[in-house]
Amino acid sequence: VETGNTEHTWQCIPWAHEDFQQADTENLSRWKWRRTSSKSFKKALSEVKGLSSYLVLWRHDIHSIEGKFGTGIQSYFSFLRFLVLLNFIIFILMFSVVILPTIMYKYGIFNSTSAYISPKNIEDVCTIYEPSGNKGLVYFFTYLKDLLSGTGFLEVTSLFYGYYSIDATWLSVKYNLPLAYLLATFIYLALSFIWIIKRSVEGFKQNLVHDADPFQSYSNKVFAGWDFCITDPSAARLKHRSLQYEIQTDLQEEKLKQKIAERTMEEKLRIYSLRIFINIIVIAILSGCFYSIYRVTAFSQENSSVSIRNDTRTELVNLLVQYLPSMVITLANFIGPLIFSFLIGFEDYTPAFEIKLTLLRCVFVRLANIGVLLFSLWSQISSCGSDKCKPCGYNYKLYPCWESDVGQEMYKLMIFDFIIIIAVALFVDFPRKLLVTHCSCKLVQWFGYREFVISDNVLEIIYGQTICWIGTFFSPFLPAIATIKYFIIFYVKKIVLIHTCKPAARPVRASSSNFFFLVVLLIGLLLAFVPLGVSIAHIPSSKACGPFRNFNTSWEVIPVTVLGFPTPLPQIVFGMASEAFAVPFFVILCIIMFCVIALAQAHKRVIEQLREQLVLMSRDKIFLSRKIAEPEELDFIKFPEQQDNSRSICSS
Repeated sequence: VETGNTEHTWQCIPWAHEDFQQADTENLSRWKWRRTSSKSFKKALSEVKGLSSYLVLWRHDIHSIEGKFGTGIQSYFSFLRFLVLLNFIIFILMFSVVILPTIMYKYGIFNSTSAYISPKNIEDVCTIYEPSGNKGLVYFFTYLKDLLSGTGFLEVTSLFYGYYSIDATWLSVKYNLPLAYLLATFIYLALSFIWIIKRSVEGFKQNLVHDADPFQSYSNKVFAGWDFCITDPSAARLKHRSLQYEIQTDLQEEKLKQKIAERTMEEKLRIYSLRIFINIIVIAILSGCFYSIYRVTAFSQENSSVSIRNDTRTELVNLLVQYLPSMVITLANFIGPLIFSFLIGFEDYTPAFEIKLTLLRCVFVRLANIGVLLFSLWSQISSCGSDKCKPCGYNYKLYPCWESDVGQEMYKLMIFDFIIIIAVALFVDFPRKLLVTHCSCKLVQWFGYREFVISDNVLEIIYGQTICWIGTFFSPFLPAIATIKYFIIFYVKKIVLIHTCKPAARPVRASSSNFFFLVVLLIGLLLAFVPLGVSIAHIPSSKACGPFRNFNTSWEVIPVTVLGFPTPLPQIVFGMASEAFAVPFFVILCIIMFCVIALAQAHKRVIEQLREQLVLMSRDKIFLSRKIAEPEELDFIKFPEQQDNSRSICSS
């Protein structure tokens, strides 16, 4: 039996061996197929990424600008591209959530209910709103005036807040337009904040690495800055110029830092005294700008309202009176940066810090001007004498739909800013180029070609973006206008840069510029929160127009909607919004932030220790190499004749 079993076992072994071999072959083929498919997928993915890089907006134009004028100016155009994409996404959001449902209601696609105001709470005089739409025969100039000022036929379109006067629409479910309008505002502000923070963190990392170890930056540019994948000669020249500008910027900043370190006490006192005096002048200029805008806005609102209703002035005078605040703001924005750019030259800062300080000063001029304009408007909307505001909570006689009036002011600022940019390019930059080229007058040659001042140009678009953030609540179509505006400005600035400007005498590094541009843009966004918060939560909403006609304020739609939830949810939501939840949550956030800061400090100390170890290791290597080289030098000194004889024998 045993032999029979062994013979049977030996007969089964070849078949088992063949089964194992077949299984191994199948596993190997599966592994090869998976590896091949993985490689093909990665290759296809890389090809898709390569093709998608060609779809990036203005990719070739920005690379060309980088090679000709350096990474500092290239960062401005990249920043402009970022704002174009941001405004386009904001417009898509507002169009899909607010504009499209309202247009469908207006054309009767869905059944809708218009907002109902209870007569028990609001008087009938608050609900009267008669837009100044054009009726009868209208001249071309009237259409032009309406197009520039947002009045007339534009006032009753979807461009402004007063057009969105429905409460809800139905498409199998109820669509609450007031809630959607307010949530869309919060979403575009949150989206802008998160996107700016994300890009700022990337720029902050680059800036931190550069400031922490300047020698590492030089080494990276000299030994690892070249892209060996470049095969096109024109692309190679662009990359060469870009590296040249980067190294030139670094060397110039190091030279200025060395000069600052060698200053005597007398020179320091003189410079600090001069800086204090210049800052006093700057504060005086800012105060004058703010007071002028406040007075002009009050004059414009009073006189333009009277002239439009009584028709005692011509249309041209009406247009000038309506645009008077925009003109004064634009004049302050034009003169202020010129004065600041002139004064900064006497303060003897580094090029990067000059741009930062000039930007900060100009930010306070441009953004604070918008704040003063809105403060002046609010003071006339909510603060009125002789009990005019008691029935409605605001000056309903002068501003029956005050949100549309604020939207018109933001619209005028946006349009006038665009007109000024185009006019400066056509009537200042190109004539100056022609005069310098064809006129040999000493005065003209002294002015020379214009430099592309990055701080002024960045501030122009940040100013316009702040207007867009504030005005989108009052004019939902404003992001579309801003997108078209920045799209045109890109090509205008590119033509002006290439044909009328010269490279900057003091180039600027892109890493610090990108980060600081985003910081200033973040300041503009945070300043936009203030007027929007006051308009939404403090000032009573208009009772004659808009989606919030049946609410005391725009914010009131949130608690009303929460109260409509099932029974447990309102208590939970209101509990989370109470102080009992907010205070512990804030404490926990502070503890987490403290732990993160402590961890960052520990990592920083570890990095410093590692750098010290690298320095010591390099010194040890130098010491050992010297010790190894010393015996050879001693042998050469002791027996020079033998070494010469050995060399002659080897040569023979």
